[in-house]
Parts: sequence; C-alpha cells; structure tokens
Amino acid sequence: MPARTTGFRADAVAGATAAAVVLPKAMAYATVAGLPVAVGLYTAFVPAIVYGVLGSSRVLSVTSTTTLAILTGAELSMMIPDGDPARTAAACATLTALVGAMLVAARLLKLGVVADFISVPVLTGFKAGIGLVILLDQIPKLLGLHIGKQSFFADALSLVQRLPETSVPTLTVAGITLAALIGMERLKPHSPAPLVTVAGAIAASWLLDFGVRGIPTVGPIPQGLPGLTLPDPALVQALLPGAAGIALMSFAESIAAARAFVATSDPPIEANRELVATGAANLAGAFLGAMPAGGGTSQTGVVRAAGGRTQTASLVVAAAALATMLVLAPILSLLPHATLAAVVVVYSVGLIQPGEFRAIVKVRQMEFRWAVIAAIGVLVFGTLQGIVVAVALSLVGLAIQTARPTVAVIGRKRGADVLRPVSPKHPDDETLDGLLIVRPVGRLYFANAQNVGDKIRLLIAQHQPRVIVLDFSRVPDIEYSALKMLQEGIRRTDVAVWLAGLNPGVLDMVRRSGLGEELGPDRLLFNARVAMQRYQDMQDKPAPD
Repeated sequence: MPARTTGFRADAVAGATAAAVVLPKAMAYATVAGLPVAVGLYTAFVPAIVYGVLGSSRVLSVTSTTTLAILTGAELSMMIPDGDPARTAAACATLTALVGAMLVAARLLKLGVVADFISVPVLTGFKAGIGLVILLDQIPKLLGLHIGKQSFFADALSLVQRLPETSVPTLTVAGITLAALIGMERLKPHSPAPLVTVAGAIAASWLLDFGVRGIPTVGPIPQGLPGLTLPDPALVQALLPGAAGIALMSFAESIAAARAFVATSDPPIEANRELVATGAANLAGAFLGAMPAGGGTSQTGVVRAAGGRTQTASLVVAAAALATMLVLAPILSLLPHATLAAVVVVYSVGLIQPGEFRAIVKVRQMEFRWAVIAAIGVLVFGTLQGIVVAVALSLVGLAIQTARPTVAVIGRKRGADVLRPVSPKHPDDETLDGLLIVRPVGRLYFANAQNVGDKIRLLIAQHQPRVIVLDFSRVPDIEYSALKMLQEGIRRTDVAVWLAGLNPGVLDMVRRSGLGEELGPDRLLFNARVAMQRYQDMQDKPAPD
C-alpha cells in the first residue's frame, strides 16, 4: 500500500477519534462561556480548517479550550449582563474578531516572544485559579441549582447555603456521567469517553423523558450551516482590554501545546507563523458564529496518541462538526445540561495540578509564592484581571531575579588549569596575592548595575587588591546605563582594573564608549587565564635598579 494512502488512513482514524472527544467538549465549553452549544460546534469547524491550512504544527488541534471559554464568558457577561441572545452573538463575534486581529497584528510586529512573558510557575497558578472558577461554575449545574454570579467566594457561600435545594434526578444524571467518564478515562486514556457518555445521556433523556422529570436539557439547536454574524463596531473599545488578554492566552496555550507534541521528524514550530494561523482562524470564525479559539493540549494529545501525523486529522474533526450540525442537531437537543457540566468538570480539573505546585516549592520557594498569588489573583480579582496579575507577577519575578545577579570571586583549582568560583567546598583553590578576579553572571543593565557595583566595591574593600580583573565571560550583554556606571567606577578607583573575557558585542560597546581607549589594549585581555598569567609575569619581573 502506498505510504501516502497509509498516512491518510492514519490521519483519518486519528481525526475521527479526536472528533469523538473534541465535539462533546466543544459544546460543553460553549456552555461555560454562557453561549449556545451550537457555538461549540462552529468553533470546532471553522478555526480547525483555517489553522489546518496555515499552521506550522502538524498535529495541533485548534478549537475551544477551558481557559478561553471561561475568559470569554467573563467578558461577555460584563458586556451583556442580561444575556440577550442577539446582542451576545454580536458581542461574541466582535470579541473573536478582535482576538484574531490582535494575533495577526502581533505577527506584523514580530511579538511571538510575548508568549514567553508568563513564567511556568505563574501560569501553573493562573490555570489552577481558572480550574477552581470553572469547577464552582459547573457544580450548580450538576446539582440542578441556579446561582446568581457575583464573586468566587460569594458564589461559593451561596452554593453551600442552597445545597438543600439539590435536584436528586439531576444529581443522579451528573453522578452517572461522572462515573462513566472517569472510569473510561482511567481504563483507557484518550478514549472517546465524552462521545459515549453524551450518546448514553441523550438515549436516556429520550427513553425516560428527562424534560418531564425536571432535568434541564439543551433544547432546540439550529440545524444547518452557521449564519453570517457581523461584529459590532460600537463594542470594539469596550471589548479591547479583554480581547488582549484572551489573545495572549490563546497564543500561549497554542504555542505550548504545539511544542509539547512536536515529533523529532516534524518541522520546527514557528512562533510568528502560529500568530498568523491562530489569528486567521479566529477572524474567520468570528463571522461564522465561533467563540475565541486556540490550540489545546488535551485534544492535541488525542490526535498524537491516535496516530495523527498531519493536519488532515483536524480537517476530519471539522468534517465531523459539519456533519453534526447538518444531521445530528435535533438529537442533541435532548442532551442534559448536567452531562455537559460533567464533561467540563472532568476535563477541567486537570488545570489544578498539586503535583506541579509541590515540584515548584521543592526547587524554589519564591516561584511557589508567585504561583499561589497568581491563583489567588484569579479568585479575588476575576479571570480577565487574573491575566494582568499573572503577567505582572512574571515580570516582577524576572526583575527580582535579574536585579541581583551572582558576583563570584574566581580561583584556580590546585594542580589543574581550571578556574572556578571560590567556595567553602573548595578550600584549597589558589588565588594570587594582590590579584582579585571577579566574575558577574548575567546581563548587566540599569536595574542591576548598582547592585553589581556595590558587590564589587565590597570585595575590593575586603581583599585590598593591587589589580582587579572583571571577568565578563558570563556577561552576554551590557546596557548603556551599566556601561556608564562601570566607566565612572573605573575612573574613581585607585585599583588597577583589567577587563577579560568580553564577547564581541560587549567588546564593541566598550570600545565605542571610549572605555577601551581609556584602559588601553594591555588591560583588555582574552580571558581570566591570560589575566592571571600576565599578573604572574609582572610579579616575576625583577624590579628596575
């Protein structure tokens, strides 16, 4: 059998398997956003096709995700508090179009690196907060309760107070669905468990007439292709901040999932191309009723686990979504809301990763504190504001880490040509009397230049050297403010200063600033070894009569 035919068959099987998982989840995520379940199908249809044509990942599945759904719901609920269907649809189209436009604009400005501005610990905390918000949002649906949304802690209190009003029939449906989902996932991960449970719930709803028994169902779903939905220009300004946060998370999730599942034989993931692909996917989806979309780890994992090799698998998912819209829409109207809520709970609880928190605290307690604060930020300030908290924490953490770089005193291992930081672990390391070799580590810039300078001055006062060598072999770059501070410090000190180990970029900065001329070529040395040998030669040279 030709390899091309075999590859297509593998992708078709992977796509069909993924569709069995993705479509029920997409409908469930639409309910998280407060939108009709049909919107989930539209999101699994249009964006998947556009990304499949433009994306750089061979297996990334672009539809809705739990994070994007909750962020979308938060923005739409603020914009259309009364939930008017027509206005909500226009607001959703406007929001999705803005997300797409921002992603494309980010590509034009070459801002693919922005996705790296949220550190892994902070993202872990942010997602944990999102997971808790989603769980609290879905639990009332599992219990057959309706709770007016206020804030996380107020909603949690309302839920506890109204527990006696729980609907036993609705809770029974939810419990059976949860048991089936969890059982199938444990027995066979990445199985079509959502499809099986959704089909079973629909059959039970039809046979037992859930509507009569007071168990809420989805209700009528429009059959056929999605209609044209135009964004509302009047909403652009109000939706802009929220769209920026959703665009950031869409790209961050997409690039993370794409990188996580890239195979060694796959082409590299191109961040800027991903911006174009996800941006175009959202722009196209906006006009056809989709909510903001992005690549998801869980659905991409299903594609890879099922043997998917190319974006043909995503096109098969889109085809399955189309078939569902055209044929199965009347049947889906029987689907219980409790079943959709159970699907959301099972596939959102993974956002809360206690093991990851334990791993972080084991390595660095400061990053653990950032993760906890990010989670609390989502619960206290809300999901969209939580993005701002997450980015701000990441930047503050970066600033703190880089503002206090290591400044090590360098010695030579006794009996070997090895230079290394002096430490109590190596008490026999040699240093030369009158020579102090100091090695800063990291980029020197305005925020840490004063700190580095203070450390060097303390070392000079402690060691009283005749010559100090600044070993810049671990300094990739030196910013103008730091360079000027270095220049002024050298002018003021009575100690002879040599510079060693400058990379070409730093050396060029030193020369263009005039510092190189002030020092002279004899005090710009290739590395610390050369500096040490030069100092020894000077000491061995007999003094003139």
